[in-house]
Amino acid sequence: MAWIPMIPEDKAERGLKDWYDKLREPWGGVDNILRIHSINIPTLKGHYELYQSAMKGTRDLTGKQREMIAVVVSTVNQCHYWIVHHGAGLRKITRDSDLVEQIIKDYKKADIPKQDSTMLDYVVKLTKEPGSMVEADVQTLRDAGFSDVGILDIVQVAGYYAYVNRLADGLGVELESIWDEKKPVH
Repeated sequence: MAWIPMIPEDKAERGLKDWYDKLREPWGGVDNILRIHSINIPTLKGHYELYQSAMKGTRDLTGKQREMIAVVVSTVNQCHYWIVHHGAGLRKITRDSDLVEQIIKDYKKADIPKQDSTMLDYVVKLTKEPGSMVEADVQTLRDAGFSDVGILDIVQVAGYYAYVNRLADGLGVELESIWDEKKPVH
């Protein structure tokens, strides 16, 4: 269980119950990464809005590209919670378990377009060495065909996963029990 209290869904009252109702997943519950905010509803709202902006943002990045960023940033950060969640998301989009496994192991060896590889190189550098980023890194993305809006999206998605990786690992957020029934991602 997480290292701070999470209010169970059946104990949620008023505003929290409304949020839980809004965030209920098709499997029937609320993901633990959102339930971790249950003792501070404003952070739950902020987290949800940030997620929506990062993962449902503009049309300049595909859902597949967003999921690849999520998986690669989470892999660099060794965040099991998000590798599992977004490994499944990427698998759903691609319908290719082998590709997802290769992206988790080493995206550089995965059969992906050069543009996506360039994008992932950028997010790895941003994740590992944010202070060493230079304008030339952004130019590399432009040269690969990304618009400035797409580049902003890349940074937003990478930044979101830097945040939620630390949220999950910093507070001991465990996978939901639904994942016990599924094949592990790696």
